[in-house]
Amino acid sequence: MLWHEMTIHTTEEAVEMISNFLHEAGAGGVSIEESGTLNKKRDTSFGQWFEVPLNDIPEGQAEIKGYFSEETPVEDILEEVKHRVEELRDFQIDPGDVRYELKTVNEDDWATAWKDYFKPLRVSDRLTIKPTWEEYTPAHEAEKIIELDPGMAFGTGTHPTTALCLRTLEKVIKGGEEMIDVGTGSGILSIGAVLLGAKHVLALDLDPVAVSSARENTALNKMQQQITVKESDLLGLLNGKGGDDLGITLPVNIIVANILAEIILLFIDDVYQALEPGGIYIASGIYKDKEKIVQQALEDSGFDIEDVCREEDWIAFVARKRS
Repeated sequence: MLWHEMTIHTTEEAVEMISNFLHEAGAGGVSIEESGTLNKKRDTSFGQWFEVPLNDIPEGQAEIKGYFSEETPVEDILEEVKHRVEELRDFQIDPGDVRYELKTVNEDDWATAWKDYFKPLRVSDRLTIKPTWEEYTPAHEAEKIIELDPGMAFGTGTHPTTALCLRTLEKVIKGGEEMIDVGTGSGILSIGAVLLGAKHVLALDLDPVAVSSARENTALNKMQQQITVKESDLLGLLNGKGGDDLGITLPVNIIVANILAEIILLFIDDVYQALEPGGIYIASGIYKDKEKIVQQALEDSGFDIEDVCREEDWIAFVARKRS
């Protein structure tokens, strides 16, 4: 089968929004490749060794590829995507000097080739992400394995914001907590939270493809009893539209949201309402230029900032609801 491959050369800052545009346009798969230069600061705390550049993409830049079936009117989609990308500048997201490319590729050239580059990744002292098709032996007894088959629709957990969230959860979870994972995607944070000792996680996403993926990965990790996946947003849940079988009791101990700063700013008050007094909110997916505005919004809504965690140019806030 032939597919249209749409390549967008942009900035790392704009990756998440443009990837979302491609998904919404009907892409059958989206791949992201960010700068692999040795100038980029890299985390080597768990033994990672970087000897040669991974690619020749300039620092701070990225290439996003979206794949559309042969019968798709890809030229029309490209024009719509171009329009939406330019609109990002109005929201202070800089897509840079954007370039677009279109070509036709065979399905075998992309549908499985990406798996060659997804290897077991140790993201913290206690957590390792392992693709289902790879063999891996834990380094020590306390190491926990997240089995993941993200498919082409979701990331592998190697993006800085995902690793940042997992490391932050490792600091925060003490055992027995009830948690809500807003914008769960592949379900990776929910699975990691249970491995770290959370009692139950409610995983929410508005995208039905994400809901399906999260349920599949929950089953892969045999956590159907500890993770409930729902197609909903946080506000819908608070308004009673999430159904009765949530697996948790509101208010909860922890809420995590690994999404863009612009989205985080929209529902801080909803998070406050869903958290118990003294509860923890981990807000991640925040690019460095949005740090101050998100911090101010959290403090204005009744949160105290307990920690600011950083990975490359990305930030996660650990905020506690004032009692």
